[in-house]
Amino acid sequence: MKKRICLLAHNVRSLWNVGSFFRTCDAMGVEKLYLTGYTGVPPRREITKTAIGAEEAVPWEHHEDPLQLLHQLKKEGWQLVALEITKDAINIQTFKPSRRICLIVGHELSGLSEDILSLCDATVMIPMLGTKESLNVAVAAGMALYHITFL
Repeated sequence: MKKRICLLAHNVRSLWNVGSFFRTCDAMGVEKLYLTGYTGVPPRREITKTAIGAEEAVPWEHHEDPLQLLHQLKKEGWQLVALEITKDAINIQTFKPSRRICLIVGHELSGLSEDILSLCDATVMIPMLGTKESLNVAVAAGMALYHITFL
């Protein structure tokens, strides 16, 4: 049985990252992209340049407040998983996703709020080997979506 996956991007400022989300969602068969908070939405030149048309293929919605949406997704049976560096985050390599998962990513510097994290069923992180603690949000989302989809 194919996994059902959606991606929620909250307060992501870079429109190039948003375009990358669209392109990655298309590549990974993500069924819906939720853009929340002040995350930019199409039509925008920067999004189109990076998405290369994927913004026309991937279903998406904008919601100002992610909490109401997350409550609804949880009620519908989606496993809510934050991609975030926290003391309780588990290595994504050991994470076993359900068949219906919503991956949540946030602002590159401030991350996800405690309100969002408290609704999540799990928090995962990508281990780093270099001097930096994290990846660009679009790159990290791509890696996590690949893991969730194929592993």
